[in-house]
Amino acid sequence: MNFLEIFFWLCLALVVYTYLGYGIILVFLVKFREWIRPPRTFPDPDPWPAVTLFITAYNEELVVDEKMHNCRALDYPADNLTILWVTDGSSDRTNELLRAYPEVRVLFDPLRQGKTAAMNRGMQSVQTPFVVFTDANTLLNPEALKEIVRAFSDPKVGCVSGEKRVAAAQQDNAASGEGLYWKYESFLKRMDGRLKGVTGAAGELFALRTALFEPVSRDTLLDDFVMSLRVVLRGYKTAYCATAFASETASANIREEEKRKVRIAAGGLQSVARLTPLLNPFRFGLFSWQYLSHRVLRWTLTPVALFLLLPLNVMLVAMQPVGWLYPALLCAQVFFYSVAFLGRVLRDKHIRIKGLFVPYYFLFMNYSVFRGVGYLWRKKSDGTWERAARKAAQN
Repeated sequence: MNFLEIFFWLCLALVVYTYLGYGIILVFLVKFREWIRPPRTFPDPDPWPAVTLFITAYNEELVVDEKMHNCRALDYPADNLTILWVTDGSSDRTNELLRAYPEVRVLFDPLRQGKTAAMNRGMQSVQTPFVVFTDANTLLNPEALKEIVRAFSDPKVGCVSGEKRVAAAQQDNAASGEGLYWKYESFLKRMDGRLKGVTGAAGELFALRTALFEPVSRDTLLDDFVMSLRVVLRGYKTAYCATAFASETASANIREEEKRKVRIAAGGLQSVARLTPLLNPFRFGLFSWQYLSHRVLRWTLTPVALFLLLPLNVMLVAMQPVGWLYPALLCAQVFFYSVAFLGRVLRDKHIRIKGLFVPYYFLFMNYSVFRGVGYLWRKKSDGTWERAARKAAQN
């Protein structure tokens, strides 16, 4: 076996491990660990502690009333719940609409400096022992706050990540890829949480012990991810709570989803550079393996390996005309790319065939990492971004 063959098989093994092998190994380790040591259960707190529901918003007039209706439907003692909106830079009717809700505290600064800067400023006024972060355009299930606070009954838990759910609308394919992706991500997060901890929370719904909050650099692109993993650096665990979930509609179309994926990829690369201590297995044990496999590889080596497979395969077929293995693999790759291309064509025609769209979304998601490098360079000193438009809610 020559160097080219070895390199090809290493790239293939890396891609398969990242997107399939890691999940299989993870499930096995979780089952084994829970067989040796069953999970502990904790009683409900009595009384329920004070909590701040922290909502960072920029020009969210279209969702204010729906979000506040959702907040009022939450099953949590009203006397122990503070609803805080930080609306820095908002120039629409967001602040005006919030005046109709006397239970809301609003912190407003006319200068827009980005979500991270707004969170740093808003956290200075939080006095409750727990703070729950959520987005203005996401809706929580009524039991979400109690489920999250219940997870904090374990003194080792410093952060709790809720589950993000994407509602698939019928008229566009973006929801198909995004929704399936988050279903798989949610499964991995549940398994991660049952082993050593979640490898990063999603900003749609996560919570911290307020005392563990540390201000985040203003240029941070994935503030939720960094904040949740800083808790791990301080010796605490990030738990996963599937019974507390935030629902939002999918991106309005694949172009809007592309903007979001590119920013996330850029933030991932930025975070990997800033959280290198988590890769020390002598300090963090199995969590370092989880973090490397679930996060670091997806944002660094695996996309490179994925897109090298096709040219490497072509070279191997050209060098070794005899045999069936490499031609068969090349045919499989050409078929996969063809299906992805067809998915893209049908996307432009607004024809929804999920089986064709998923391969396209997978390739597009990995390609976004390369575009994220350019985004990171352009936005290296700026914590603001153009948010992706979402679909209107379906009745």
